[in-house]
Amino acid sequence: MDFYEAIRCRRSVRSFKPDPVPEKSLNRILEAARCAPSSLNLQPWKFVVVKDPQTRHAIVSHCPGHDYAQEAPVLIVACGLPTEGKIAGNTCSTVADVATAFAHFSLAAMAEGLGTCWISAFDAPPIKQILGVPDPVQVVIISPLGCPTDETVRPKHRKPMSEVVSWEKFA
Repeated sequence: MDFYEAIRCRRSVRSFKPDPVPEKSLNRILEAARCAPSSLNLQPWKFVVVKDPQTRHAIVSHCPGHDYAQEAPVLIVACGLPTEGKIAGNTCSTVADVATAFAHFSLAAMAEGLGTCWISAFDAPPIKQILGVPDPVQVVIISPLGCPTDETVRPKHRKPMSEVVSWEKFA
């Protein structure tokens, strides 16, 4: 699958087969995330790979509306390291950097024939406790990873370019 095809075909997967994720694929996907660009190349991220069913269940129980994630054989918890991110004024690059790395992750998963679904609404404190994530590290994204079932569908609609792009000034 070429790069642009992966972008066009990528979709949020909410139904997974119980098949394990091949280690070779998982390592290639994590490598894609590791190689993502970041502000000043600081790479302020850490990815926690969770395969244990009890731990996955405990994490997903703090992600309201995302019970489907328990079907996947792997959960990825993308964490941001704010003390390692670029701080300028009142902004920190960490969340944007983690999101960029996770975009690489999800496109690589698509290229490997696997599915992901970004989860960004969750109760972070208990998840941090479950995984032993220290302060000030942030849990930024949680995603199931696995083989999609045939029930997975592509998004039906994307806004036209004219609605998402303006030239020279915001319009």
